[in-house]
Amino acid sequence: MKTHYGEVVMINGNMLSVKFSESITQNEVGYVVKGQERLKSEVIRIQGDIANMQVFEDTKGLMVGDKVEFSGEMLSVQLGPGLLGRIFDGLQTPLPGLAEQYGFFLPRGVELDALDKETRWHFTPRVQAQDTVRKGIPLGMVPEGIFEHLIMVPFNFGGEYKVEWVAGEGDYRISDVIAKLSDGQGNHIELTMIFDWPVKIPIHAYVQKVLPNEPLITKVRIIDTFCPIAKGGTYCIPGPFGAGKTVIQQITSRHAEADIVIIAACGERAGEVVETLREFPELIDPRTGRSLMERTIIICNTSSMPVAAREASVYTAATLGEYYRQMGLDVLLLADSTSRWAQAMREVSGRLEEIPGEEAYPAYLESRIAEFYERAGLVELPFGKMGSLTIGGTVSPAGGNFEEPVTQSTLKVVGAFHGLSRDRANARRFPSIDPLESWSRYQSVIPQEQVQAARKILFEGNEVNQMMKVVGEEGTPIEDFIVYLKAEFLDNVYLQQNGFDEVDAATTRDRQEYVFNKVAGVLAGEFDSANKEDARKFFYELRQRFIDWNYKKWESDEFTQQEKAIDDFIKEKLNKEVTEKNQDQPQADEETEDEKSSQ
Repeated sequence: MKTHYGEVVMINGNMLSVKFSESITQNEVGYVVKGQERLKSEVIRIQGDIANMQVFEDTKGLMVGDKVEFSGEMLSVQLGPGLLGRIFDGLQTPLPGLAEQYGFFLPRGVELDALDKETRWHFTPRVQAQDTVRKGIPLGMVPEGIFEHLIMVPFNFGGEYKVEWVAGEGDYRISDVIAKLSDGQGNHIELTMIFDWPVKIPIHAYVQKVLPNEPLITKVRIIDTFCPIAKGGTYCIPGPFGAGKTVIQQITSRHAEADIVIIAACGERAGEVVETLREFPELIDPRTGRSLMERTIIICNTSSMPVAAREASVYTAATLGEYYRQMGLDVLLLADSTSRWAQAMREVSGRLEEIPGEEAYPAYLESRIAEFYERAGLVELPFGKMGSLTIGGTVSPAGGNFEEPVTQSTLKVVGAFHGLSRDRANARRFPSIDPLESWSRYQSVIPQEQVQAARKILFEGNEVNQMMKVVGEEGTPIEDFIVYLKAEFLDNVYLQQNGFDEVDAATTRDRQEYVFNKVAGVLAGEFDSANKEDARKFFYELRQRFIDWNYKKWESDEFTQQEKAIDDFIKEKLNKEVTEKNQDQPQADEETEDEKSSQ
């Protein structure tokens, strides 16, 4: 491909105006040449013979008149075996490899191969000569950790192709030719284990996208029961700073029933990103008993990096998620935080001098957010399997204001809303998801009528609590006070979980269904108490028994014994109420006889 050049005519932060003479395309990659440095950039707007380009590196030292080399290619990532367990920046540069070569202070303008071209993979063919294939069809597989990594026909191949030759079973490098295809015009094509794909173009190598209907079990009770997620669905976690967004993401990534986890740190504070990078290699995967990193990919971009890199990290993560979905795997993509991405869009839009929308965000903010979440989905693949990509994004609204543009734009396109509460976080009620504000359009693991009944108790209990703050406990009827105690009981024993306890940190679907039925029985029960103190004592003691029950291993002897203790305690309470009623009844009958005699 012939290389052509342009010239920098204006610099505004990380935004360059470049004059060019030959044709270029939107989202084309260019390199600003400064001595020995080649700074990667992307065309984001073309007006006449001037291209506006965002630079993914620090632009310090650039000058008007510097040369720009256009590559003729769009911003792309390499797809192939060896992605799992890696840490990349938004441009798919492997950060550990970069640090190994250059130390902790990374130079600008340096590029490394995303995948190791010297590692050999054991290839097993799945097609043979004379077979007909099309895009997305597996040519063979190599083992990658616990998964079969499918080597597929590249997704940009249109029509059908005939297999002329395929490599036999053996060990090959990713750059070795493993198949030769021919099209209807007699063109011959050699394929390796890797190929490039533009990050801003969704992968459509599937038969059809179907409606998500199967729950993605996260083993977080408040999520799976009250605001569930579906495989192939979307959800968002908005909340103020310090409310626990990152903690929820890490718990979800560890325990959710997904095959692959991709974390996109798009503009988060460096301290949080470093914490993620340090903890994940040490976390034990409950599924395999080995490091969680073996089925995780981290796309790392901190708030101190250039703003243009935030956008790249989001699209890179989505492309890698779609790639593994094409293998028939369930992928979970966690973006933290989309607010930082939106702030980067606002900054770039300002430098482009575009007409601002609400709160100075670009007018196309809503469509950009929708495009990102629309890349999620449950798909039927051309070889008969189903694959899913579930996308969850955190939002960091200033002051916890859910009415700001990023949160509102996100709520219009996602299927579940997990709103975090500052008050719950301050009260040490974790996960701090507000059960009164959060919602979901997906199917819960619990029957809907039972969930609605429990949610009604929470709403009524909250109303009583607000009333008691005004009139005091003394002015509250005993019936309302018991409703308040039931709501607190549900909150403490079911909605809250101890993330540090080995058992309570993750609750399986079977256990959730079993325990919720027991909790629902308590909520529906009619408990009469002589006074508020007796009612409070009963529910507090019952609450502690349920919390102890949460710490017992599922279906163990201790679990059964604790359940029996709960049943006996409730039975004792009901028997006591019956006895008190029977004792009061004769006295009431005597009073009635005395009234008749006096008449």
